[in-house]
Amino acid sequence: MKEVQEVKVLVADPSALGLFGLAVITLVASSSKLGITLGVSLVIPWAIFLGATAQLIACFNDFKHNNTFGATAFGAYALFWYAMGMTWLIQNGVFGEKLVSSADAKQLGFAFVAYLIFTLFMTIGALRTHKVLFLIFVLIDFLFIGLSLDSFNILSGFAHSLAAYSEFGIALLSFYGCGASVLNIHFGKVVLPVGKFQ
Repeated sequence: MKEVQEVKVLVADPSALGLFGLAVITLVASSSKLGITLGVSLVIPWAIFLGATAQLIACFNDFKHNNTFGATAFGAYALFWYAMGMTWLIQNGVFGEKLVSSADAKQLGFAFVAYLIFTLFMTIGALRTHKVLFLIFVLIDFLFIGLSLDSFNILSGFAHSLAAYSEFGIALLSFYGCGASVLNIHFGKVVLPVGKFQ
């Protein structure tokens, strides 16, 4: 009879990095939606490096933790921000005027609906984590509702505002979640409470 040995590789919790990436890109992107800043030219680098790459690194390390929920969440939203970065590049004519002229915003709407469906069941899954993360997912639901409606020209003014304020709320809660993840682990006690579900 053969012996089976399991080797456990210790990897630090990547949640803080993933939440930091999410916090930065949603803060920068919401500044444009709220009309505080103009355009997306300088949102693109933050989408690619913080929104996408930081969350992708967190995704890979959550897989090492055998954390399917965390890895799937960080991985899916990382790929979303890569896609948004590419979308903005296309819309700004980086790949030529032909792509710009043939772009149909309704296609983005279908992508946003797909992410809304994904986020709805991830919100249910977040009930097994903590209240800060659950609230982040609830706000992401509202963000995708707003983005979807806006892309289909349904209640555009309301939808745009819903997306903008939801995204800003995501940023604030993600900064808090990042701080809690770092400080609570670092000090070995609750420095910033996250509201564990019973």
